[in-house]
Amino acid sequence: MAEEKIQAEQDLNELLKIKRAKLTELKENGKDPFQIMKYDVTHHSAEVAAEFEQLEGKEVSIAGRIMSKRIMGKASFCNIQDIKGNIQSYIRKDAIGEEEYADFKKYDIGDIIGITGEVFKTHTEEISIKATKVVLLTKSLQILPEKFHGLKDTDTRYRQRYVDLIVNPEVKDTFVKRSLIIREIRRYLDSKNFIEVETPVLVPNAGGAAARPFLTHHNALDEDIHLRISLELYLKRLIVGGLERVYEIGRVFRNEGLSVRHNPEFTLLELYQAYTDYYGMMDLAEELYRTVAKNVLGTTLISYDGVEIDLSKPFERMTMLEAVKKYSGVDFTQVTSEEEAKALAKEHHIKYEDRHKKGDIINLFFEEFVEENLIQPTFIMDHPVEISPLAKRKPDAPDFTERFELFITKREMANAFSELNDPIDQRGRFEAQEALRAAGDEEANSLDEDFLNALEYGMPPTGGIGIGIDRLVMLLTDSAAIRDVLLFPTMKSLEK
Repeated sequence: MAEEKIQAEQDLNELLKIKRAKLTELKENGKDPFQIMKYDVTHHSAEVAAEFEQLEGKEVSIAGRIMSKRIMGKASFCNIQDIKGNIQSYIRKDAIGEEEYADFKKYDIGDIIGITGEVFKTHTEEISIKATKVVLLTKSLQILPEKFHGLKDTDTRYRQRYVDLIVNPEVKDTFVKRSLIIREIRRYLDSKNFIEVETPVLVPNAGGAAARPFLTHHNALDEDIHLRISLELYLKRLIVGGLERVYEIGRVFRNEGLSVRHNPEFTLLELYQAYTDYYGMMDLAEELYRTVAKNVLGTTLISYDGVEIDLSKPFERMTMLEAVKKYSGVDFTQVTSEEEAKALAKEHHIKYEDRHKKGDIINLFFEEFVEENLIQPTFIMDHPVEISPLAKRKPDAPDFTERFELFITKREMANAFSELNDPIDQRGRFEAQEALRAAGDEEANSLDEDFLNALEYGMPPTGGIGIGIDRLVMLLTDSAAIRDVLLFPTMKSLEK
């Protein structure tokens, strides 16, 4: 095996040398492809196919990467790949000229060329272009992965996404869909009279979520600052300012581990609407998911990991206490003390920390027994106040909040509140979070005096929601890991 590997590396090195020798020859003959500034593309591959009846016999110009070649004496075929797909070209020496044809025969798989010619069908009924001119636009100096085996190694695919996009068409389709999904989200929210805003990425106080932030230093100010972990607190300031309906789609950063669900930087949608509550956010979330799926995929019945998910039906609604009772058998409405809750945790082999209160224990039960069952769209409502420092308390049950999380395929897909607008209660919640931070909880919220000052000016009753764009894209593209929907996911350096 070692000898075969050495031979393969020697063969590869020889092929790379040949490619560079071809480039040198081109330059010496005054045909340096890197000196070409532009090429006028009139059509893409899929457009030629879709409009064949109108284009048959007419001249078009396409450009793309050579993915295959068949040289047959005085005539040849090649397959060109562009952003829309692939198309075949028929190239004859007597049509493009002897010198151009000789040059074409030396072109390599991976080279980028421009072809002008007549649209026609071959005797096998394949829509093709009969070339009258072929231009080398870029010389590829690397070797594409072998056609039938492709680029399968996931580590290489993520590190060299540019190669992944070239050789795996389904990957390109995923990222085209990602763009369409974000476009549809904007279209939906704009139609509801939301306005899109931008808030700071570099912040003195990273709040709005339970996460450990990244720390950096601003040299000019000589101050430590953070990368934001959430969009929440600045968007709420805008509600205070009277904007009423705002949203932002932006990157947030959390100094956490990597998994199939987590990347340290990801894209988050947050929106806030004055004069509504978490029920209004439930209605919005349900309609948003349904609308985006229908407009991007053409259906609200989707398949994820072999399971059919129906977004057309009303999403189930269940309180956290109801869900815990249903799947664990424990009824926390009958638990009156922190000691009882911890005893139940021990009985059910759930690990907890000394600092955890009853609400924390309920959430641990939820994570242990409930999440894995939430496959179809389900709103889990009314979270304990201990884990919801920015949500309004329920008037009739002040130990719980007007908060929900949307779960689909066992994953949290959205998090929403009736937003806490009482500055006195909010200060108390922040102080409780500060105590947790002092006790070693690096994910606890920090007290934000400016945000409290904003609340003291008065924030109307408000509903807010956060939706992870990456998880939504995973759902609608049937992608197993978050890295599959991030063009350039975070990777450990190869130098370490």
